[in-house]
Amino acid sequence: MEYNVYIVKCDDPFCSWFHGFKEDCDSFPEQCLYEVGYANIGSTFGVLVRDLFPLKFTNGNTVNPRPAFGCGYNQEVANGVRPPYTDGVLGLGNRNTTILAQLHRLGLMRNICGHCFSAQGGGYLLMGDHILPSSEIVWAPLLSKSDEYVLGPAEFRFDGQATGVEYLLVFFDSGSTYTIFGSRAYEALLNGLNKTLNRSQLKIANDDKTLPVCWNGTKAFKSIGDVTNLFKPLSLRFTNSKNVQLRLSPEAYLIVSDRGNVCLGILSGAEFGRTGTITIGGIHYELPKFS
Repeated sequence: MEYNVYIVKCDDPFCSWFHGFKEDCDSFPEQCLYEVGYANIGSTFGVLVRDLFPLKFTNGNTVNPRPAFGCGYNQEVANGVRPPYTDGVLGLGNRNTTILAQLHRLGLMRNICGHCFSAQGGGYLLMGDHILPSSEIVWAPLLSKSDEYVLGPAEFRFDGQATGVEYLLVFFDSGSTYTIFGSRAYEALLNGLNKTLNRSQLKIANDDKTLPVCWNGTKAFKSIGDVTNLFKPLSLRFTNSKNVQLRLSPEAYLIVSDRGNVCLGILSGAEFGRTGTITIGGIHYELPKFS
């Protein structure tokens, strides 16, 4: 097997460009190291590498550029955060050193990236442009002048009902394992859950430390499907966009612990100094619904 991966060296101009300053290469001259934080609950360490990135365009032409991106090898998280932790490759963010930005500078595609979710499941990751029918897609614009993917303002709704929590900034961060609700939204979420579950057989499982909030039933649960009928959908309505909201089904914010309990995959932003923001973490990227 032929390998095409090359480690970016410390004296490579891209390394300095990535960090925004010239690195001291005495300690690690043969590699360009990085550390990236995720929503104040974790970080990933790794090295920058280059690899072939075969592209086939809609006109049938193919190219094989070799962009640089990060390969994480060591993940650190805050105490009490259950695995899976931050992981993967660095390269699809909103900075001028991402894979997309590099391909744009080579004149290969427009500097456009999209992640579309279908209300029926599945979706699309788009780079360069989109060829999907506009009549089937709703859009919310990113806030400008940010290196992160940020939308807003948004209001938080529980089971379709207004909670009074508004003017939220919504960060999309697939590197964070779980989602973080600012203190106001988190309080409204817990109030809604407590009222919903008050008449159910679920009880708080204080002995389960998998996540801050877990519930147990009369028997161990094997999958989220065992309890989805007891929980309500959540939604974020983007007030500056007409009829656009992000819907989060119970499958997208719950997990089953090793003890067979169901746990809330949403953390309180109060622990991280966040009040008026929501960070959508990796737990939601499998099953969230837009409408």
